[in-house]
Amino acid sequence: MMLEVAIRSSRPDLDLAFAAPGGVTALFGPSGAGKTSILRAVAGLATPDAGRIHSDRPLFDSATGLNLPPHRRRIACVFQEPRLFPHLSVAANLRYGQRFAADRPSLPEARLIEILGIGPILGRRTATLSGGEAQRVALGRAILAAPRLLLLDEPMTALDAPRRAEIMTCLERLRYETGLPMLLVSHALDEVVRLATTLVMIEGGRLRAAGPVADLLADPALAETLGGREAGALLAGRVAGRDPDGLTRIDTAAGPLWLPQALVPGVAMRLRVRAADITLALTRPEGLSALNILPVTVTALVPDGQGPGVTVRLDCAGAPLLARITARSCAAMALRPGLPVWAVLKALSIAGAG
Repeated sequence: MMLEVAIRSSRPDLDLAFAAPGGVTALFGPSGAGKTSILRAVAGLATPDAGRIHSDRPLFDSATGLNLPPHRRRIACVFQEPRLFPHLSVAANLRYGQRFAADRPSLPEARLIEILGIGPILGRRTATLSGGEAQRVALGRAILAAPRLLLLDEPMTALDAPRRAEIMTCLERLRYETGLPMLLVSHALDEVVRLATTLVMIEGGRLRAAGPVADLLADPALAETLGGREAGALLAGRVAGRDPDGLTRIDTAAGPLWLPQALVPGVAMRLRVRAADITLALTRPEGLSALNILPVTVTALVPDGQGPGVTVRLDCAGAPLLARITARSCAAMALRPGLPVWAVLKALSIAGAG
């Protein structure tokens, strides 16, 4: 399902258009950029001054006067606060979601409860739940309403790191097993690169950029917007297995990489590589402790204006990479487009399923 949004509003100040082509689309930007206002417009909780919102059917069109009320849009929302009914048990909160289901949910209730890990708490009142438990129940209630689109308004902001990790794992599994399109509001890049397939960057109510997450992360022109050190790229790979010394081998198109995490063989995944975590060499380095070294080709050099740095855009077996080095190192190595070099990956993190 393709979600198309083209709206204008004076309060709040919005004037932008973008398309979300299924999967998980992240609305990313600083606080006050207008992300939640866009989400509210899609949900029907706020009415733009003009424009059009279309999913599998028109939801809002100022030209024709169409403005479907929220309960007719077949859209479910999960907010920062779970907004559960405190007088009902967890099981009763889940059943409440089913009251609004016009179709069968995308997952059977028993399977959904298993994925969310909420079986042991079904009989509890919601006032006794931890923040992570409550948010998982809110996710379950939303999905049992059988929506055509799930909106997530920074659902992990109020959680500590372990609880955030739990929710992200649940969302990954739900994305894979339901195929339900999701629109995620976030200002945390780690959430975006792990969960999203499409990135929509918002600044001051305007569209900064939109496209596949991997392409935008590797665009030097967006490095400042992404937060300097956070700029980088994603590499697709597949878990090959675990070596006797405990390291896990990930096969990529450019060659094998190793991670310390224990991962399931055969699983496709994305690896996040920050531009600041790549060192370049003209010949394959020897005698280094770093294990992850890949052959790459320089495709472009982007100086930092009057600054001392250069962003080097690289081709890694067809995938884009970025490296941040000093202009002095760039000159000493005589880097130029088309030059083959070696990239030493000093740090890798798992960005999510491939």
